[in-house]
Amino acid sequence: MSNVTLSLLCLFLSTLFVHFSHAYVGTAAQYGPPFIPTKCFGGDASKFPPSNMFGAAGEGIWDNGAACGRKYKVRCLSAVVPKACISGQDIQITIVDRAQSSISKPSSDRATMVLSTTTFQAIANASLSFINIEYQEV
Repeated sequence: MSNVTLSLLCLFLSTLFVHFSHAYVGTAAQYGPPFIPTKCFGGDASKFPPSNMFGAAGEGIWDNGAACGRKYKVRCLSAVVPKACISGQDIQITIVDRAQSSISKPSSDRATMVLSTTTFQAIANASLSFINIEYQEV
């Protein structure tokens, strides 16, 4: 076998064991009604996604308002309580507000994103203040 062929074979085999991901790790808190998108969509609640899976952007992803309308795939990684995450469950959310200035206050400050109560419950135990998440813009 030539050196070039061997090198290509090694490169191919190494890609089988490497997982390339564009996902980030952060935290999510939750918030409840009233849901009024004061910083996005001019306060127009009719802009909420039909699935009702939405959240507010924390400062790290707010991006001076560019986060409005962005969609993220989110899943629970861990929490302070064992088995608090719903295993294998991921959701797609739309950012509809800025967490720092939302009418409803989040269950924990400084979260990467704050999910509506319904959205939070889709991936984790609702009694928690925050969870560790993996998220990826879609």
